[in-house]
Amino acid sequence: MTSISIHKKNHPAEILRTLQLAIPVVVGMVASFSMNFVDTLMAGRLPDKEIALAGIATGGAIWSAMLMFILGVLMALQPVVAQVDGAGKRSEGGAAARQGLWIALAVSVPFVIFLRSGGPMLQWMSVGADIVPTAIEYMDAISWGAPGICLLLTLRFFSEGSGYTRPTMYMGLLGIVLNVPLNYVLMFGKLGLPALGAEGCGVATSIVIWAQLLMMFFYVRWHAHFKEFELFRCWDWPQWSAISKLLKIGLPIGTGIFVEGSLFIGAALLIARLGALPASAHLIAINYSALMFMVPLGLASAVTTRVGNALGRGEPEAARYAGLIGLLIVLFTQTLSAASMIFIPEFIVKIYTNDPEITAIAVGLLFYSAIFQYADGIQICAAGALRGLKDTVVPMLINTVSYLLVGLSVGYYLTFNKAMGPAGMWIGMIVGLSFGAVLLLGRFLSKSRQLTRPNLSN
Repeated sequence: MTSISIHKKNHPAEILRTLQLAIPVVVGMVASFSMNFVDTLMAGRLPDKEIALAGIATGGAIWSAMLMFILGVLMALQPVVAQVDGAGKRSEGGAAARQGLWIALAVSVPFVIFLRSGGPMLQWMSVGADIVPTAIEYMDAISWGAPGICLLLTLRFFSEGSGYTRPTMYMGLLGIVLNVPLNYVLMFGKLGLPALGAEGCGVATSIVIWAQLLMMFFYVRWHAHFKEFELFRCWDWPQWSAISKLLKIGLPIGTGIFVEGSLFIGAALLIARLGALPASAHLIAINYSALMFMVPLGLASAVTTRVGNALGRGEPEAARYAGLIGLLIVLFTQTLSAASMIFIPEFIVKIYTNDPEITAIAVGLLFYSAIFQYADGIQICAAGALRGLKDTVVPMLINTVSYLLVGLSVGYYLTFNKAMGPAGMWIGMIVGLSFGAVLLLGRFLSKSRQLTRPNLSN
């Protein structure tokens, strides 16, 4: 009996294993993202809530711009570890992770510089003059966490690639537990400290990141699951051959994720040009949308591991099947996300703010978000499956065309040329995500089909 026939006769087992990997990642990422939710919620209670919300949204967009690229570069470690794990060569996964840590240290340097030089960029983008000072304060504060997040992501992708995803959940839960009291003390000036407002939010985030890294380090160092990977068996200096292999996979992933993120980051920055009120409403709608996105994003991570592990075992049929199961699950999760945005948008917005003007705009934007839920889930899950195949260059090109040439261009045209306001940018996001979903899904179906055919080149 072939491997694929076993899998096809056991759909529940494959779904269960995917969910076993995905659920801890989803919980961890929702918890981590809840830090952004808490930041937004607490900023909405500051005296200058419109400026604080807009400043955190704009500064957070600059932080996300660089983080998207770095996250993608470091994500190369996940399929590499998954494939060598499937092949029974776990010590090679530890060696790859040691080189990944060198990459993390290297990319953290431009990350810090990028954050601390964001002022001219904001002015060049014509962000409102009333928002710029708050955004700069936030970026300076959060820049202290940049090296920590790079190292943390490396250990996280190593752990997820090894098929053990609980640490991601634990780190996320630790983050939210620490973030709430730190925000309260630093933003509102408790325990005798000055009230730092949005800047305090950035300081709190940096502290949380370093605490998460410390906990992740001890977890990976001492947990029995990681023993055979021998991550800390020896000290390795940077090895260009190993680093170049990771970068060959990671740079296209980073570029692709950066381009995808640019659609949302560009939308935030362009909407900020319309003023603090539209920017605040957009922040609320995109914050909730991104919170819901953590579910398909976590599933995509599980799919990457499942596909990569099957390919490492020499079972391309099982790799294709794992990707298809992931896509099936994501259709269900996106139905739930869209339903919440259609049926209870007022309730969602009231969690963030009671301002009637902000509420009216944000409720309308959530309707647009509901429309792109399926496209968003399909594109990220298909991209995860392709990463498991180490197929990263073509997806990068697809993202570039879909999100920049199509999505952002359409959004800009509708927002400013047709004077549709923030709704125009959201329609652009719908078009770009739909375009990307079709192309990425087609790429996975085609690529995985080729791998299952004998005597055919990949």
